[in-house]
Amino acid sequence: MNKQLLINKLPKEIQGLVDISYNLWWSWNIEAKRLFEKINPYLWLETSENPIKFLKLISSDELKALVENKEFLKDYKYVYAMFNEYMNKKIKFLENEPLPIAYFCAEFGLHHSLPIYSGGLGFLAGDILKESSDMNIPMVGVGFMYPGGYVRQVIGSDGWQNGTEQKVIKDEAPIERVLDENGNHLIIQVPYIDPAVYVSVWRVNVGRVPLYLLDTEIDKNDPWDRQINYRLYTSDMNQRLRQQIVLGVGGYAVLEKLGIKYNILHLNEGHPAFALFERIRAFMENENLSFDEAVKKVKETSVFTTHTPLAAATDVYNFDAVLNYFKDYITKLGIDKNKFLSFGVNPDNPNAGFNMTVFAFKACKYKNAVSKKHFGVVKEMWKNIIDGNDKLDFVTNGVHVSFWIDSDLEENINKLLGSSWKALEEDVDIWEKFDEVDDKELWNIHYQRKIKLVNFIKERVRDKWKNEGIDPSVALAEGILLDPDILTIGFARRMTEYKRPYLILKDLNRLDKLVNNQERPIQIIFAGKAHPADMPGKKIIQQIFSVAKDPRFAGRIAFVEDYNEEVAKYLVRGCDVWLNTPKLPLEASGTSGMKASINGVLHCSTKDGWWPEGFNGKNGWAFGGDVSDDEKDANELYNLLENEIVPKFYNNDDIGYSKEWVAMMKESIKTITPKFGARRMMYDYLNKFYLNIKEKNE
Repeated sequence: MNKQLLINKLPKEIQGLVDISYNLWWSWNIEAKRLFEKINPYLWLETSENPIKFLKLISSDELKALVENKEFLKDYKYVYAMFNEYMNKKIKFLENEPLPIAYFCAEFGLHHSLPIYSGGLGFLAGDILKESSDMNIPMVGVGFMYPGGYVRQVIGSDGWQNGTEQKVIKDEAPIERVLDENGNHLIIQVPYIDPAVYVSVWRVNVGRVPLYLLDTEIDKNDPWDRQINYRLYTSDMNQRLRQQIVLGVGGYAVLEKLGIKYNILHLNEGHPAFALFERIRAFMENENLSFDEAVKKVKETSVFTTHTPLAAATDVYNFDAVLNYFKDYITKLGIDKNKFLSFGVNPDNPNAGFNMTVFAFKACKYKNAVSKKHFGVVKEMWKNIIDGNDKLDFVTNGVHVSFWIDSDLEENINKLLGSSWKALEEDVDIWEKFDEVDDKELWNIHYQRKIKLVNFIKERVRDKWKNEGIDPSVALAEGILLDPDILTIGFARRMTEYKRPYLILKDLNRLDKLVNNQERPIQIIFAGKAHPADMPGKKIIQQIFSVAKDPRFAGRIAFVEDYNEEVAKYLVRGCDVWLNTPKLPLEASGTSGMKASINGVLHCSTKDGWWPEGFNGKNGWAFGGDVSDDEKDANELYNLLENEIVPKFYNNDDIGYSKEWVAMMKESIKTITPKFGARRMMYDYLNKFYLNIKEKNE
């Protein structure tokens, strides 16, 4: 069912629900979410809070009853007025507004109804678009439509991760076809690439910010070419190269075709870096510049954000493979192949191939790491390619607070700080007032979230039992015996070796004593996907699942299958402790701990990524040394749990909660929210890069 069919289905009195459904603004607006919930609470949960799927399934009788319900119509008119006011209001957030920005990324994590993301990089990109919308920063996003999604994780009874397709259901996703002048789905040819590849164009409305998605799965392409963007991060390096050519060169061409003018190009990671070459070509043609002049102009107006702390983790392609696709393009640029390839040569390993991160570093004057600690790593790692005249800085990642914060907690903050607090979100001073929140009320909000988390996990297991007839030991491993009254530790992120999810399982005898303590037990919830080609990551999941199945641990260790944005929201709101155990310095930033912290879930982490900037001694815990050692770090973690975390949680003085614990929850919320929200992050990008570029290029 496309948008027009949905409009035709709804009575004219409430057709504005379609506009709201096709704009992700609703996903970070309490009133909009509750409006849908009021229509049919059961169906709203059954459709995983996807308003398009929800409205498709609502019966004609229910729609008729809504029109006759005066109270509902009042709520509807209020929310629709809010939506229109948001979309039309011009916010002058700074005296000097930035130039329009094109933001390119290989993945965008926006909502689980649009599974075109694999993890943290995508969630960060999605939060940047949402915050840019709230701040009215003139931005446009460019990414890929992945018809096959990433991977739907299915854990077998042996604990092995099996991947099945997680297709994007286009008729139930918040996407719209971009139409050409004849009213047909817009299709363009990726310029100067041989053989020819074509993309269709889709649009996602992220509040005020449009996101354009490219799709090669169209009849005009040969079967092999239709598969270019079928799924994220293919392990086939030739296909991966083709993906990145289409994203960079094709993405630029789409904006040009749509007449979207922008002055700043922002690349989130190296995947879309070929957009730089297309921008060079466009400047040469449109402004009659020489190649070197065009390179200089592109460099002066481009920003590159790098997330990797390892040179080995960058995309590197065989020189001949790159030349094979760009032979006509090189001629168009008027340069020889050696000059073209030199942009991607890493001087530390010149024979390795064309390095996309090196290319982005060389072709962008403005570049940033994603935390203060990561800044030092990047500086050392790329010291031989960073030009002394370039601006290398750091912008620590942040999260879109309105999207990730619990609704009941948000309402509590509204009562205390007033509804205008979001406009001052990054102001540390206003958060001092959060100490006045009633302890019992804050704990009750948190406890209700724990109940929701446990019920959500149990319902998933029940559905799996009903549909697949799973073994009881699998039900045990997937959380059927979880208890909201027990201290709950969450570990949820990409399952890979450097994140060390196995660390808390290092000494099973010691863990046994923690889990099965009769008076003060703990439970641990794991979640996360391994990349389909990451065999060590899959083995870690199997190890966790094996421990979770062991009756020795009484069902208090669980692995939640198919981690996605929906599961993440339950976990970062409903756990008591958020555990993070990466090997130093391999966590560039991380954002899941920020999402947990703004909800009062206490972060317990090694001293990597964003945590050295966030930890103040009272808002969570830090452990481990400056060099990672599995044995020492595990021992320190166990000591921390035994001697501090567990006793503090259960020190409730017969009032039903621990005052010490709630004090730490308050400290977490008031110190992390202003400093690690996306609002602060976007002001950093504005002040360190965007406005600087504007000033120098006016």
